[in-house]
Amino acid sequence: ELTPSLFTHEAHLRLAYIHIQRYGEKRAIQNITEQIKDYAEGLGVYDKYNHTVTIAAIKAVYHFMNKSDAKTFKELISEFPQLKDNFKELLNTHYSMNIFEMESARRVFLEPDLVPVD
Repeated sequence: ELTPSLFTHEAHLRLAYIHIQRYGEKRAIQNITEQIKDYAEGLGVYDKYNHTVTIAAIKAVYHFMNKSDAKTFKELISEFPQLKDNFKELLNTHYSMNIFEMESARRVFLEPDLVPVD
């Protein structure tokens, strides 16, 4: 029931951070993919959810959490601003294909073909 304008890229990252802290990476992936897909479908925007981007974002947050001593989401984003400010470029270092526009990436998780996201 969140107003769509509040569900920004940063909100996605924060959700990943919270779920990883509470449940670990694998459960966070399960929870968040289901919740965001349901949220998008509830809004009637079936083409907005991207399974590959969602999972890659969770994995990226997890990766940077493991590299950091940050105690809060704000500290993590301050230490690794590329998560928020250069996210597409960050994922482009892992994928040679445009996962943001690929129909198959919307439906299933496509493994990175350049460098693993972990």
